[in-house]
Formats: sequence, structure tokens, C-alpha cells
Amino acid sequence: MTTATRQRSETSEQILDLAETLIQTRGYSAFSYQDIAEALGIRKASIHYHFPSKTDLGVAVIDRYIARFDSALNEIAADQAQSSMAMLDFYVQPYLQFAGTPDKVCLSAALAGEMLALPAEIREKVEHFFRTHQAWLTRILERGVARGDFELQVAPAKVARMTFGALQGALLVKRATGDLSQINDVIAVIKLQLAARA
Repeated sequence: MTTATRQRSETSEQILDLAETLIQTRGYSAFSYQDIAEALGIRKASIHYHFPSKTDLGVAVIDRYIARFDSALNEIAADQAQSSMAMLDFYVQPYLQFAGTPDKVCLSAALAGEMLALPAEIREKVEHFFRTHQAWLTRILERGVARGDFELQVAPAKVARMTFGALQGALLVKRATGDLSQINDVIAVIKLQLAARA
């Protein structure tokens, strides 16, 4: 890799990192290339070089976010030694990390809040994120039932939707109230309701 290529790659990653944070804290519609240029000390032309349009940038940000999650979730799901509850604990860690900040929420939840104003390409990515996470949770719940780790009163897919919705919603409520117990209580109740009774 040449020095110029490395510098382009580093600049691109810095732009993506900052754009991700801006979406998670302000929203997609509430930041501009000027905000990024000023924060990174670069010209707007440099951002356009890497991401010709804001839609291109938004797609790149969410693609990277999805890939990061998919890699981690696939790895933990493939580990047969892990208990189903340990897998669920792993899944909720990013929610706890976001909740530990003053204003961050899940990137896809932040985007979903402005869904109707988003370009079609980004809307599709957000929907994909939601569907794949609910599908992953469904598989983990099915595995948990089969192994005797979980006890469900309704179909795993319905519990997966409830779990996903509760976690995403708790993050938003935590951001509005500043009360970390919002997310902690939701996670505790989900685990309590799922755990198989002896």
C-alpha cells in the first residue's frame, strides 16, 4: 500500500467514524460535510473525494456498522460451547455501551427516527439491519429452547421482536431521561422472563 493510498484509507475511516457518531448523536439530517471538514481539519472537497454525496457516506457508514455487527454475531453464534444466555449477554453489550454515553443510540435506531426523510438506499439498509437482528435473536431463542436454557410462552420470532424493540426503545428513553436504569431494568426483565425454570 502506497503512502497516498494509506492516507486516503485513514482519512476515509476518520470520516466514517465521525459521521457514525454524528448520526448516533444528532441524526442524519442534522449534520453536513462542513461539520465533518471542520472537526477533522480537512476541506469539504476531501470528503467528496471519498464520498461523492451524503447518501454515499450514509450507505458506507451503515454498511460498515452492519458488517461489524454481523461478524461479531456470527462468531458468537457459531460457538457451541456458549450458553444461550451468554449469547444474549453478548448481544446486549453494545446497548449498554451506548447507554453509557450521554447521547448515543444504535445507529439504525437513530436513522429509523427519520426514516421518511432518508434516501431509499439508506432506508433499505436500516430495514435490513432490523430484520437480520430479529432473525439472529430468533435463532438464539430457538437454540435456547432446544437446549433447555430458555422457556418461552410464545413463538421465538415474537419474543425476538419484543426483545429487539425493548432494547432499542430503552436506549431512546435512557437518552431522554439520562437514567441508566432504563436499559438495565429492561435487560434484567428480559433475562428473567426467558430463563428456564428449574
